[in-house]
Amino acid sequence: MQGAAAGIEPTAGISEEEVGLAGHPLLLFDGVCNLCHGAVRFIIARDPHKLFRFASLQSDYGRQLVREHGLPDDVTTMILVEPDGRVSSRSTAALRIATKLGALWPLMGALLVVPRFLRDPVYEFIARNRYSWFGKKDSCPLPDPSLADRFLG
Repeated sequence: MQGAAAGIEPTAGISEEEVGLAGHPLLLFDGVCNLCHGAVRFIIARDPHKLFRFASLQSDYGRQLVREHGLPDDVTTMILVEPDGRVSSRSTAALRIATKLGALWPLMGALLVVPRFLRDPVYEFIARNRYSWFGKKDSCPLPDPSLADRFLG
């Protein structure tokens, strides 16, 4: 395992030009996971400025980013690629996403002061059990046409 899959935040940045983000954070997620799809819908509903872009880790685009930039090739984690090239995963990614949402969600960012070694085991426990608790799809479903511009790959 490499990068965040090994519990280490990747430090190599990814430029906006390389990813085509044009100022938008990108969330790479498990495309067959029902919980992950629920999380994406949750983010979309609380993203009033339509900031986030999304791509399945199983998509050609997602696999290419993982391969070319040494990102974790582990679908048990979400990966957040920010416009400045910063990459985060697991609980750090979830909390950094919350800081960019509407309403009171940015307050969750205060939990970033809690060390990863305390936060990530909770994330990993849920990730290990997500298919049995929430189920999974046979393939990654297509996004709603009204949201297609927010999904890459």
